[in-house]
Amino acid sequence: MEDTKPDENNEKLIEDMSRLLNPNGMSFNRKKRINEEDIKNRVGKFWGNQPVPQFKGEEITENDIGPIDSNNDLEKVDKEQVLLPKGYTWWDVDIHNENDLTKLYEFLRDNYVEDDDGMFRFDYSREFLKWHLSAPGYLKQWHCAIIREDKKQMMGFISGIPVHMLVYDKHVKMIEINFLCVKSNLRSKRLAPVLIKEITRRVHLQNIWQAVYTAGVLLPKPISTCTYYHRNLNIKKLLDVKFTYLSPALNITRAKSVYKIAKDTTIQGLREMEKDDVEGVFKILNEHLQKYKVRFHYSMDEVAHWFLPRSKVVYSYIVENLETGEITDFISFYSLPSTVLNHDVHKTLFAAYSFYNVANSVTVKELVRNALILANREKFDVFNALNICENEKVFNDLLFGQGDGSLKYYFYNYACPQIKPNELALVLI
Repeated sequence: MEDTKPDENNEKLIEDMSRLLNPNGMSFNRKKRINEEDIKNRVGKFWGNQPVPQFKGEEITENDIGPIDSNNDLEKVDKEQVLLPKGYTWWDVDIHNENDLTKLYEFLRDNYVEDDDGMFRFDYSREFLKWHLSAPGYLKQWHCAIIREDKKQMMGFISGIPVHMLVYDKHVKMIEINFLCVKSNLRSKRLAPVLIKEITRRVHLQNIWQAVYTAGVLLPKPISTCTYYHRNLNIKKLLDVKFTYLSPALNITRAKSVYKIAKDTTIQGLREMEKDDVEGVFKILNEHLQKYKVRFHYSMDEVAHWFLPRSKVVYSYIVENLETGEITDFISFYSLPSTVLNHDVHKTLFAAYSFYNVANSVTVKELVRNALILANREKFDVFNALNICENEKVFNDLLFGQGDGSLKYYFYNYACPQIKPNELALVLI
């Protein structure tokens, strides 16, 4: 994450980045409008001098896995913050301070990722932001914002949290970049690269030189390209807000019958995860993740942080062998609602996003079927899942529909061969 120097003809890409460098990618059952070839033709000017694989570079093999630029000299890292224009200043957001948290929430609520038609905008809750940004090992200075000195109004934000990656069994300490956002009326002012440069400097000062991030747009060069699939839960509401459409052969009455969810779970020993389950989940989750080429490795503290249930944030369930007390299976999903823009009736779309599932004593299909039942019980309108891990093999049987966009995964300053979605086990929330 070095200094970025976009030229005057690259403002559109910067705007795309400030809107779309995010972990979820607005992907609905509607017509795709992003012209990725146009973006691909522009990105060379912005990313050409960065330590990332280039579109015209040689294909990366397993022999190439590792840092692209290994010159990790702490003495050469700038000790001063990136200079801002007069009237602007850097501000570190304290996510344990309610005023700071509210300012961040309202900024993202009003300026973060929208779909292309301006119908939906992500609405990360205060509780969700606190959960994500307080990951084990986090540093306050990695929650960096640009504010106006006079009104203390937030103009831009970017964040990072530490993650432990395994890339083809190579251990790599990385930073997960998230929430790059610029105030909507300032997206031609080149604040996005300024934010990237500053978070890069702060991360380098901690002797971390690699990063992982996702984007809805095409940048140099994805390690994997994945797709969201959507399972309708509240079909009438989804039709009302135009999240999805019915095929000509299906009327609303028939659709409600087709997408009906059972009321009761079907797996014996299924219950909500508790604090005493952390060790058991730690064991089966990391064992399960070993089968994938690119994955996180979770510590015990991280399992507790990311998966212990939090109301309206993260939902986790285990399957316990009733005879031995052993934890055999695991279900998790998280809540990420979207504001429904310009609708007279519906103001919020409640979406559950699949997190990690571990199927040992039951099939993946049965596990996800029960995840749908649990999500429906919590009044979610739709259940979303990427085609990573083993997810895709159950989509047809459980009536998931393919979304219209894709989510690209990227490493910064780390070479990795391109992999298939089912070889990937990264959920960046």
